[in-house]
Amino acid sequence: MWGFGGQFWIGMGLGVVLDTAVAWLLRRLEAAPVREVLFFPSRVTCIAELLAEESASGAAAEARPRGGPCGCPLPHGESPFRRFLACLLLARRSLDLCLFAFSNPHLSRAVLLLHRRGVRVRVVTDSDYMALAGSQIGLLRRSGIQVRHDQELGYMHHKFAIIDKKMLITGSLNWTTQAIHSNREHVLIVEDKDLVNNFLEEFEKIWEDYNPANYTFFQKEGKEVLKNKTKA
Repeated sequence: MWGFGGQFWIGMGLGVVLDTAVAWLLRRLEAAPVREVLFFPSRVTCIAELLAEESASGAAAEARPRGGPCGCPLPHGESPFRRFLACLLLARRSLDLCLFAFSNPHLSRAVLLLHRRGVRVRVVTDSDYMALAGSQIGLLRRSGIQVRHDQELGYMHHKFAIIDKKMLITGSLNWTTQAIHSNREHVLIVEDKDLVNNFLEEFEKIWEDYNPANYTFFQKEGKEVLKNKTKA
């Protein structure tokens, strides 16, 4: 038979083991890779507070009560777009965007916030769409963000983002208000090393292909003019 002292120490030992097991389980749950699917259209919800929290810094961010009223008349609560935006704002080191269409002003604001916070942002886009009214590409470029575009006959039709080289956001969704709030679309958000590396390799290839030093359409135009003059 165990005496009182023995039972006490056994109980203490079991308590320590249990606490350790719980702590380990919590760490595993916190470190679980993200695997999530969002479906659109998304209902309109307030995202002003989310963007304001990300733009604030230091004591101001700590002093503001989380979840407090922001005065916005829009409904509050979760939505696919709010979740999408929250994942985008997780970027701390790098954000690589490969997008056919980018005209949503809220997503543009989020990208600019990340840029001002020191996140390295690179954007690859389609040359035809970026010239349309409402495109945010010009604003991003004027703000100092690196932008490269295609010079091909086909479209640069990818729609993906890579966050900190470890999280992938991809799917059918163009970054437009129409797609977000009106279209049937899907977005996959995943932390998978192999998948992320595949998309990162594709991004780097396109980034180099679209290097302005490799652009040839000005040369082609000049050759065409010379050819017409020769015919005349």
